[in-house]
Amino acid sequence: MKGFDPAFTDLDDYIRVITARIWEGREIDRIHDWYAPDCAVITPGGTQQGVDAVVRGTLETLQQFPDRRLLCEDIVSAGDDEAGYLSSHRIASTMTHRGDGAFGLASGQRVRVRTVADCVCRGNRIVHEWLVRDQGAMALQLGRSPRGLAQAWMATRGAPTLPLHQPPAPGGWQNPQHTTPGAALLAATYRALWAGDLAVLARHCDEALDLHGPSGFTGMGLADAEGLWFGLTAAFAGATLHIDSLAERIDPGRTPRVAMRWRITGQHVGGGRYGAATQRPVEILGITHAEVDHARGRILREWLLIDEVALWMQLL
Repeated sequence: MKGFDPAFTDLDDYIRVITARIWEGREIDRIHDWYAPDCAVITPGGTQQGVDAVVRGTLETLQQFPDRRLLCEDIVSAGDDEAGYLSSHRIASTMTHRGDGAFGLASGQRVRVRTVADCVCRGNRIVHEWLVRDQGAMALQLGRSPRGLAQAWMATRGAPTLPLHQPPAPGGWQNPQHTTPGAALLAATYRALWAGDLAVLARHCDEALDLHGPSGFTGMGLADAEGLWFGLTAAFAGATLHIDSLAERIDPGRTPRVAMRWRITGQHVGGGRYGAATQRPVEILGITHAEVDHARGRILREWLLIDEVALWMQLL
């Protein structure tokens, strides 16, 4: 990889190694080596600009969860030396709530949570990052509801401003819009779902679909998938879907994997999962990973990440 330290064999190795050295290895000072000085980190709660914000966020997280481990479930990558690389890194974290902070007084509670980090990498540095963590699952494991944690954060942070600020990635990097079979399948499925065609689940998903969703949701099969999607689409009927990034990895001996970063913009028009309709504007940033069967045109496993704490902050 042009401009990268030759110690890294490929992008997968680069992401795994620097993640382990920063978090488990406590080499927090190396963030300045591996993140660009003006790197933007976009989350469902807003945007932070600059490497110092990355350092500060890392320290604050470790102060509350000092034994946090970042276990790599998968990395779906795309790009090249000229435009830069995209790494979509799905992480399962285990940790203990041992310090006071944003999640309240230390409880000693063990927490397991999933995160996806989409990073644009160039010249041995992360130059742009989108980060979605299932903070609804964290709230529930710490004895709170996603809505309750959102209310607590609103008291100290205030209401988010919409639309969320999403600065473009530097250097003219373009998000890959792959037309490979798995990427096309996942994109078509989400377009149909947000248009109100929930019958697409039976057409595009395996009957034994293994589904992981927001706030720690786990489901198996089409009925569980329908339940999740009815809750989302009823609350935000008529919302507009924007697919911002789409990439597929096809590696020997592995099921094809797709990573898709997406947003919806619309209004909270329906009751149910998020309470009575508020008519408030919403912008939801999501990242989905999926494993697909090309031959049958079916989604086999899916990880759908949105931050329901950040979403509740918009609705409140």
